Amino acid sequence: MKFAISYSTPYFGVDPDRIVAYAQHAEACGFESLYLPEHIVVYPGASAGSHEIPPSLPYADPLDCLSYVAAATQRLLLGTGVLLLPYHHPVLLAKRLATIDVLSKGRMRLLTVGLGTLPGEADAVGVDFATRGRRADEAIDVLRLLWAGGEDGVSFDGEFFSFDNVCSFPKPLGVTHLPIHVGGSSRAAACRAGRRGDGYFPGGALTPDERTIQMDLARSTAIEHGRGAEALEYTRWGTIDMSTEKVEAFAAQGVTRIVVSATAIEPDRQRDQLSAFAERFALSSARTA
Repeated sequence: MKFAISYSTPYFGVDPDRIVAYAQHAEACGFESLYLPEHIVVYPGASAGSHEIPPSLPYADPLDCLSYVAAATQRLLLGTGVLLLPYHHPVLLAKRLATIDVLSKGRMRLLTVGLGTLPGEADAVGVDFATRGRRADEAIDVLRLLWAGGEDGVSFDGEFFSFDNVCSFPKPLGVTHLPIHVGGSSRAAACRAGRRGDGYFPGGALTPDERTIQMDLARSTAIEHGRGAEALEYTRWGTIDMSTEKVEAFAAQGVTRIVVSATAIEPDRQRDQLSAFAERFALSSARTA
């Protein structure tokens, strides 16, 4: 089992020293990776389910933050939970992600993408909310095409994106393409993970039965498309106080990575929470074994 930590810029703030201290302590504790969320814009009345999102929450750009964290850490893998893929142009995004991967010496390896749930956010960036699923599918294909393409250039002619004989360098460090995990809470997201993803990261508000259905769907879809289901990583949200029994139950369900977050607001209490979790699961020992 791999253990990751999330840093919520909306609730913990965007103070650079605090972000770096959190990431460095997570790395010292033995956590595998750091995840950051994304909203490009919010607006009065925006809500996620029944939860209204205060419009003044500081959602920092996750890729810029991860670049900053990478410069202050040595081992921590970099992740998004989730990057709203339909709202990014994949030609620009391919360049940004490959650059971060090269500068971090191969650590931009937990990109998790989603569709977004706020129609006003899609409107603000000029994206038709109803087509964002097809747009995301096409964007994944474009990213991989650009990363794999050589000096002769690659071409693409799709519904949303089109280019002819273009080259995108630098390439991700030592790999043909960066892993792309799919996040979401729907069966459509599970199918997308099976068709195109390197992993599935379902949302937290699912019943156990629905969660099982979705992961089975992701795996069966992967097999139907000639992809090995065993290569599909399974990431889940956990809690900073979760027990060893709960982790064992996750492992029995095929979970390969658990992402937790500090719940305290004060930096000292956050450090204590991360340290206690790392000690409970012997993360430092596991990393050096």
